[in-house]
Parts: sequence; C-alpha cells; structure tokens
Amino acid sequence: MNMDIPDNNALMDEVKIDLNMLRTLVLDGVDGEDPRFQPDLSSSYSPVKCNVDCTCDSDKKQCTYERQYAEMSSSSGVLGEDIVSFGRESELKAQRAVFGCENSETGDLFSQHADGIMGLGRGQLSIMDQLVEKGVINDSFSLCYGGMDIGGGAMVLGGVPTPSDMVFSRSDPLRSPYYNIELKEIHVAGKALRVDSRIFDSKHGTVLDSGTTYAYLPEQAFMAFKDAVTSKVHSLKKIRGPDPSYKDICFAGARRNVSKLHEVFPDVDMVFGNGQKLSLTPENYLFRHSKVDGAYCLGVFQNGKDPTTLLGGIIVRNTLVTYDRHNEKIGFWKTNCSEMWERLHIGDAPSPAPSSDTISKTDLSPAPSPSSLPEFDVGLITVDMSINVTYPNLKPHLHELAELIAKELEIDSRQVRVMNITSQGNSTLIKWGIFPAGSDNAMSNATAMVAYILEPL
Repeated sequence: MNMDIPDNNALMDEVKIDLNMLRTLVLDGVDGEDPRFQPDLSSSYSPVKCNVDCTCDSDKKQCTYERQYAEMSSSSGVLGEDIVSFGRESELKAQRAVFGCENSETGDLFSQHADGIMGLGRGQLSIMDQLVEKGVINDSFSLCYGGMDIGGGAMVLGGVPTPSDMVFSRSDPLRSPYYNIELKEIHVAGKALRVDSRIFDSKHGTVLDSGTTYAYLPEQAFMAFKDAVTSKVHSLKKIRGPDPSYKDICFAGARRNVSKLHEVFPDVDMVFGNGQKLSLTPENYLFRHSKVDGAYCLGVFQNGKDPTTLLGGIIVRNTLVTYDRHNEKIGFWKTNCSEMWERLHIGDAPSPAPSSDTISKTDLSPAPSPSSLPEFDVGLITVDMSINVTYPNLKPHLHELAELIAKELEIDSRQVRVMNITSQGNSTLIKWGIFPAGSDNAMSNATAMVAYILEPL
C-alpha cells in the first residue's frame, strides 16, 4: 500500500507538522478526514518487530510509541514500515519508511480531525533522517506558511534555490534538541527592547516551532515588547479579548485590511547573532479579534515562568523557512506562498538528490497551467465494488481480486490498492484505487477508459 503525503497546498490541513518531534507519526489518524490506514490490507506493510532499541508491546512482538504534548494531547500506537510517496509536485520517488501507526489519540489531535502528524525533528526515525540516510535528498527542508487572510502553504524536502534576500540565523544542534536560532535583539518601531540579550539564550534558547500557534517570550522580554507596541498605538482603543478566560491584549479601531495594519501598528525586527534582521509586519504578531470587527490582539505572550523563547507559526506567516540542517542554519524569506514557485523561478529548482547543486528544469516544478494539459490526464481512478460475500470470507482473497483487476486493465498488480472497505451485512463494499506506475504522474488514457467501464468481477 502506498501512503501518499498530500500535495503542498493540502498539507497543512491534512497532516499536522511537528518540527521538534523525533519520530515520524503519519497515520492513521484515528478520527481523521480520510479513511483509516489498515495494515492488514497492505501487501507491502511490515511491523517493526520487538528489539532492544524500542519499547515493546505486552506480547513482546512489536515496537510501540507514545508521544505527549504540552497542551495535554497525545498519540500512541505501533511502529510499522511501508511505502511512502510524496505528491505529484516532487521528483522524489516513493520510499520505504518507518512510521507510527496510530491506535489512540487524545486532546487537540483528536478534535482537529487531522490525518496524522509528520515529525521533522532531529532523530533516527524522523522522515527527514530516513530520507537523508537513503541518500535521496539533501539534509535540508523548507516550509512556507500562509498569512492571516491568505491560506495555503508548501513543503519541500531537500534543497531549494536560495533567494538573495533570504536572511539566516545559525542553528546549533548541540545547543538543544530543538530547531533553535540565535536571537539577540527585538526592535519595535526601530528601537531595541531594553533587555539583556542573554535573555533569549536561556534554557533551550530561542526555539522555532510551527506546531505552536503563537509566540512566547520570557517575562522581562514580554513586558518590554507589550509596552513598546502599546506605546505606538495611541489612536486605538484597548478592549477585552474574545475569551474572558484569558487576559488578551486587544485593540479596536484598526483597519480590517491586513495590508493596512502597518499604518497603525509598528513594524518589528528580530536581530540574529550575525547581525541579519528578520522584519515582521503586524500580521506576524497579531491575531484577529473574533467578536469585534477591525480589532486585533497581541499574538505574543509571556511564557509563564519558563525562560525559553518559543516562536510559533504566527511569526513566520507569509514566510518561506529553510531548515538547512547540513550547514546548521535556518533561513527566512518573506513571500506570499501562493507565489513562491514563480518568485523562486522554479522552472529552475534544484534536484532533491544530495549529489548536485546544479539546476534542474523538472524537479519541484509547479503544476502546469490548465491550458497546457492534454485532453485528459488521469492520476488516480477509484472503483467501488460491491460483492455479496461477508468481509471475513472475502479478506483472504483481496490480493487475488487485485490481481484480477490488474489483469483486466493490463497493469501491474501493485498499481491496484484497497482504499477503503465497508462491511454491509452479508455483503462487502470495496473502494479500489488504481494508481500510475512507478513515478509516473498519470496513467495511459487506454487504461483510464477500461477502468471507467470496469464491471464487478
């Protein structure tokens, strides 16, 4: 069974990304948008057997995992190995990888209906580390985050061309297990906060984590930041936040148009250890008040008594972030993610393979415009099949059924996969997926037409 990581624009909604997770937890999720992953129906799936390097289940047969988060959500299950593909935008071929097959989830992981979690942290089971070890990508990946009003996003595994105006900070893997940056100063309206620069290097230092929504500063830095911003918004009225349970700092009277917020809210700069600056617009530190039109609240909070500086997704809205692990640095480039491919000139994207810095005209290219498509271009066919046999009796013959369908279509049986099975009393409804061969983006029109008229066997 080929597990497909969603294409760029769907990624953030379907698979939650945890930059600091050491494991790769992709499927199922338990209460996700798409059908559950069913290992028993995959001819290519294999469990990770109990060994000295893992925590074993009660039967001492299979490796297990458990991950808990600060907001009290959790994910647990078993470790397995199967084929993972990476979407049609990439030249990276499907690869076998170890992942967590989830059996239980709680908290936000359950309520948000995500299909799973993708761990991109440093660790042996991270999908990044597995792909780098196989030698199929550079030790680098990039994430592009949408804005307050402009959604979407993108993920690139491997290298991308470096824009000339991308700013970098060193990221020391020995400093902490997390993706950290060297933050030295924060400027509000051009003036540095009056705090000791060492405050941003306490405990874990300054950690970048897209899995966190907002930004959290040590107490002294937060108070200075709050006072600096408040002093620049004389024309606005301070109001209560949308949730009375929290003491949000909110302001009414601003324009609803996000692009005009800089006229009433100050710009902010983050200065790195090398002197380079990441310039933030108001949407990088504000969130929209949900109950008052034209009102906004600070999306920067005090990190309790924890001296760590934590920069969440709000800081990198409309920003391409490159995690260059090989060179131990993180780059930031302000861009509208929907325009990223054109601005990067990705007819000229680099190959994901680590062996070259040369430019390829095919790798990571954007999807073609509708005007350039052939008459029809079929990337996936689904076939619903109802059989008057109970599921327990049918289950041993699923592989044989797949081979019969493949023979009818004159394709490889590995292109025919079960996507979902529903037991209906004495009958069984099967949804089959028919996929292109190998790394092809589409199947032949002849195959598509035969599949279209395919009748239950």
